[in-house]
Amino acid sequence: MEFIYLISGLIIGGTSLYFVSNTRFMKKQLGLESENKMLRSGELFLKEKLDELNRQLANKENQILELTSQLSGKSSDLSHLTDRLNEQKQDVEKLQDKFRIEFKNLANEILEEKSQKFTQQNRTNIDEILKPLGEKIKDFERKVEDTYDKESKLRFSLKEEIKRLEELNQQVSRDTINLTKALKGDSKAQGNWGEVVLESILEKSGLVKDREYFVQSSYATEDGRRMQPDVIVTYPGKRNVVIDSKVSLTAYERYTSLEADDLREKAYKEHIISLKSHINELSSKNYQDLYQLNSLDFIMMFLPLEPAYLLAVQREPELWNYAYDKRILLISPTNLIAALKMVESLWRQEYQGQNVKEIARQSGKLYDKFVGLVEDLIDVGNKLKGTQNSYETSMKKLSTGQDNLLRKVENIKKLGAKTSKSIPAKLLERLENEDE
Repeated sequence: MEFIYLISGLIIGGTSLYFVSNTRFMKKQLGLESENKMLRSGELFLKEKLDELNRQLANKENQILELTSQLSGKSSDLSHLTDRLNEQKQDVEKLQDKFRIEFKNLANEILEEKSQKFTQQNRTNIDEILKPLGEKIKDFERKVEDTYDKESKLRFSLKEEIKRLEELNQQVSRDTINLTKALKGDSKAQGNWGEVVLESILEKSGLVKDREYFVQSSYATEDGRRMQPDVIVTYPGKRNVVIDSKVSLTAYERYTSLEADDLREKAYKEHIISLKSHINELSSKNYQDLYQLNSLDFIMMFLPLEPAYLLAVQREPELWNYAYDKRILLISPTNLIAALKMVESLWRQEYQGQNVKEIARQSGKLYDKFVGLVEDLIDVGNKLKGTQNSYETSMKKLSTGQDNLLRKVENIKKLGAKTSKSIPAKLLERLENEDE
């Protein structure tokens, strides 16, 4: 009987011991499963973070390729435009030198060859005076066309500009003949006509009204008087020159229409007196001293009647110096056209220089943007390195050491735990390598 009790006790004790041991094993297994879920969740989070950073890196790489392409194009454009500007600067300097030489030679030829008296056949004489000019212009036109044939698409057509210059001279000659009789004795009408001729030349010079030249602008002197020059022409660098039209027609018309030498001589002297009177009057206005103008130290006195101008400077060479000493520069239509074309050329060069500066400015902004993108990419790379380091640390904790989590979980499977998935072979290889 006692034996039966002993056997029963052993069975009851063994059963209790089994249940206690099984409970501990289940608790340990549940803890391992919870830890395994946490590790899988962390692994998924790290993979998602890595994928997101890889996408950002790909986007940044595309942006840097696009900006690099733009920068290369802008750099090429800037280099090309800089070379073009240097070439055009040299061309303009050569063109200016040619203009000076051609017009200087032309003026000398006119003064030397046209010493005959002006008669009632003004039209014929003017045509003869302008004929050498036309020939010189045509010759110069041919030279210009030969020199700039390859760059005709990049600059204004000099052929058309020269034709316009020739047509303008012919128009001035026709206007002179047609209006001579209508303007006799009417000083106000003569003044208006001179201003019309002046503005006509300005309109055909290539300069833009209210940008490179201004008509009838009003200024105040220090004592409060109002001054109104006919025209103000601006130069690059914020410098200006005043052009004022003065017409001396009455005495000159008598000179050309009279036949008696003594009467013609008297009319000629009156013509010179009239011109000096205009010089003195213009000098007394001191336009160049107006502080608002920032003017050059002289005023251009425009004489719209070319033959009258030539007669005066031809027979009275000191007249030009007389005017210059009073800070007055006598200028005829032909000379004014040449001067305005030089101003127009200077402005064209100035605008081209401004375009190059703007390209350089935009290229600088593009470069700064490129640097910012590179800095962002470096930052992304550093973050990727940090993420990679965190991943490596986690993997070491997971799979290294004799009592690592990966080994424990795999042992549970070996003990017979029911599973539907298996640990990746690469991780198991790490365990095997560590065991070796």
